[in-house]
Amino acid sequence: MNLGEKMSYLQGLLDGLEIDKTTKEGKLLVQITEVMQEMVESIDDVQAQVDELAELCDVIDEDLGAVEEEVFDCHDDHCGCHHHHDDDDDELDDFDDYDFDDDEYDFDEDDELYEVQCPICDESVVLDESMLAEGSIECPCCGETLEFDYIGDEAEAEEETDEQ
Repeated sequence: MNLGEKMSYLQGLLDGLEIDKTTKEGKLLVQITEVMQEMVESIDDVQAQVDELAELCDVIDEDLGAVEEEVFDCHDDHCGCHHHHDDDDDELDDFDDYDFDDDEYDFDEDDELYEVQCPICDESVVLDESMLAEGSIECPCCGETLEFDYIGDEAEAEEETDEQ
């Protein structure tokens, strides 16, 4: 028996008792049942809203799951990352749209960026000159050590000066 049915039952009992509604006790009982009826209606309204919100949350959760699967699931068996690999992507050909404020990367807008591809997982990794100058990094996707032979702009300028 739900709350509304219980309230109807109590209302029926009160009506069956044929209480004199002009006495103090009768007025009290009538007022109590009216307040209880309003509370039941309010609770029913709140429950309906909660049910609607729960259903909406389920729909949003399903949609978010589909988006996460499309964006983050890795379809490459050799890679342990949670990125989506798409062979048809242009792979950051233009760094103008790159998010330099992302905490995952510590690049300045003025940094010259380079893109390398991990030979193990085919994940693209974006690097700046200081990262290249270190000579190697660990692939953030699969953990493979990526090694570089990089001559920076200053070293190139020195070489050109020495040649002249």
